[in-house]
Amino acid sequence: MSAKAWATMNAVDIITKKKDGKILSPEELEYMVMGYTRGEIPDYQMSALLMAIVLNGMTREETVRLTEIMRDSGEVMDLSGIKGIKVDKHSTGGVGDKTTLIAAPIAAAAGVPIAKMSGRGLGFTGGTVDKMEAIPGFRTSMTREEFINSVNTGGIAVIGQTGRIAPADKKIYALRDVTGTTQSLALITSSIMSKKLAAGSDAILLDVKCGRGAFMKSEEDARQLAEWMVEIGNAAGKKTMAVISDMNQPLGRAVGNALEVIEVMDVLKGRGPADITELSLTLAGGMIMLGGFANTMEEGHAKAVSLVEEGKALEKFREFVAGQGGNPHITEDYTILGKGRHILEVKADRDGLVTGLDAMAIGLASQHIGAGRARKDDAIDMTAGIILNKKIGDKVNKGDVLCTLMGNDSIKIETGAAEAMGAYELGSDAPEKNRLIKQIIE
Repeated sequence: MSAKAWATMNAVDIITKKKDGKILSPEELEYMVMGYTRGEIPDYQMSALLMAIVLNGMTREETVRLTEIMRDSGEVMDLSGIKGIKVDKHSTGGVGDKTTLIAAPIAAAAGVPIAKMSGRGLGFTGGTVDKMEAIPGFRTSMTREEFINSVNTGGIAVIGQTGRIAPADKKIYALRDVTGTTQSLALITSSIMSKKLAAGSDAILLDVKCGRGAFMKSEEDARQLAEWMVEIGNAAGKKTMAVISDMNQPLGRAVGNALEVIEVMDVLKGRGPADITELSLTLAGGMIMLGGFANTMEEGHAKAVSLVEEGKALEKFREFVAGQGGNPHITEDYTILGKGRHILEVKADRDGLVTGLDAMAIGLASQHIGAGRARKDDAIDMTAGIILNKKIGDKVNKGDVLCTLMGNDSIKIETGAAEAMGAYELGSDAPEKNRLIKQIIE
């Protein structure tokens, strides 16, 4: 934008225009986003614009432009030094969602180069970086040269996001979090896709969650979000597809960092819970297809199954851990990950069937016992977490263990136990079964 055009713009006029439901020009969006990122536009004006967007929405064209502006606000990774079709994966957030640590090594074992940046958890959702740091010695920070070399030699590297990637999104997201402006299709789309496009991979697989433990509560909302993100990814020259999956109850039976790493290894050994296994194999199959090692999702899924059965996926996980400084012996000795000093069982107070298991409530209980953080600088107890002994559809008798909490703070565990108990709904009628994988958008 020219200096003259910039000088003629006014934040109040732009806020008013969106408040009145009008379409913002690319120049107006750039003025607000880059002005705010540089500190020239104050929080209160950006908050007003965000609220106007939440209330009046944005067109797809506005959303595409907003995504591009946030992508270009910082570094766009150049991964041309990595051979092959680089495939990235993103989940919109969930409880017990450890699919990256399962699907990525499976896809890498098939030959797909995985050069991925992941985030930390905040609130009731877990973060891949936190899970990886539960492994003793594991490094989530690398130089660019180390990152590229790790992918070229081992086929996979997963690191934490740097502050140089989409800084506009980082600043705007923090403001959205404290101003009640998180629930916007356009803002969610641009936030996710600006980071994915800046991360430099050639193809993107999106796992879009819906349900009680997801940002998108309905399948229709999740489908709309998925379609927008797929359209933006493809328009940017990245082959993009999305899987819409259920998040009405937690994925798998482990919630909490070290506990989830153990479940990752169980899945890679072919003995993990059915739901996390099914979703991980589906996502791995999609990544294998996007990477050019399968012609269809079905063929990719079949390859993923074979790689697990043959032990090649577990071996790739072991190489991945060792390649980033972690202790690879965790695959044989789970005690290396440590164990919380305190354990508390939550037991059923009556007979019945589990008719509901609130994923968000379990996620919050896990956070409150030390497995997550409310603020970005909160410390995490890597051993803290919840094992779900019973899930939706399971029969229980009075006194049966519904879930088991563990960690190093007995007072927090007592509080978390009450929250976990409240997450369970017991009844006499068999619940309607939710489909885990609801739709695939290619």
